[in-house]
Amino acid sequence: MTAPISSMIVPALDNAVKSLLMRAGVENPDGDAREILCAVLECDRTQLILREEDVPEQLCEKAIAMARRRVSGEPIQYILGSWSFMGRDYTVGEGVLIPRDDTEVVVTEALKLCESIPHPVIVDLCAGSGIIAITLAKELPSATVYAVEKSDIAFSYLTENIALNQAKVNAIHADLQNCVNDFEDGSLDMIVSNPPYIRSSEIAELQQEVQYEPRLALDGGEDGYDFYKMMISLWTPKLKKGGAIAFEIGEGQFDTIADMLKTAGYTAVSGTPDIQNITRAITAKKEHAL
Repeated sequence: MTAPISSMIVPALDNAVKSLLMRAGVENPDGDAREILCAVLECDRTQLILREEDVPEQLCEKAIAMARRRVSGEPIQYILGSWSFMGRDYTVGEGVLIPRDDTEVVVTEALKLCESIPHPVIVDLCAGSGIIAITLAKELPSATVYAVEKSDIAFSYLTENIALNQAKVNAIHADLQNCVNDFEDGSLDMIVSNPPYIRSSEIAELQQEVQYEPRLALDGGEDGYDFYKMMISLWTPKLKKGGAIAFEIGEGQFDTIADMLKTAGYTAVSGTPDIQNITRAITAKKEHAL
């Protein structure tokens, strides 16, 4: 039987949460403890450091309960219910891919490719929580942005995050294979995507936290390339001459996807590394008319 939790001062609660996470071998106990306390106490990290007052028993219990969920392997992002990406907050939870810093590489490259286009028309395939589409829409106010998402759960997060960030994004609840004909040939300036790219056989080997994320957002098929093949074959005709793609890719996938793009008539194929020097984004241009 678990002993009742009494009220504690903020530093003591911080230590209790941190100790619980450390004993369980959680990878980043300091950071996760701060995230939990900031959420429970509704403050930022600077305010947390300065607080010394007693925390009511109910809030202490809430913080410890959140820490126990983290100990069980649940991602901190799901426990908090929201996460930040490139300076904006997004609602997340079970059933939608967690925003990751890796994706900043793709967004940054997409912004560069669109900077000289007065009114770019962009589609984000496998949009998930909407972090790519929403960031592009906010950073490119003159753009027309579409976000395609198949999963019912992920689509609900997508629409919620569009409203939360007051973004001009057209959400489309569909499989990317089924809605392609809703777009005219030669109508798009850019196709951007963070598709599933993990090999089916490797899903079971992923970290415990990743196992909580939807398989639909992770599984790229037997070789990991199913979605790249579909996007390149089905969606290339939708690009204008000079239109571009920007895809997030997995470690070691650049050469194979680059060959796919070159075979499909793309030029200026380029890879961009993330902070760990892993090629995380691939970009290319369609130089020929339809």
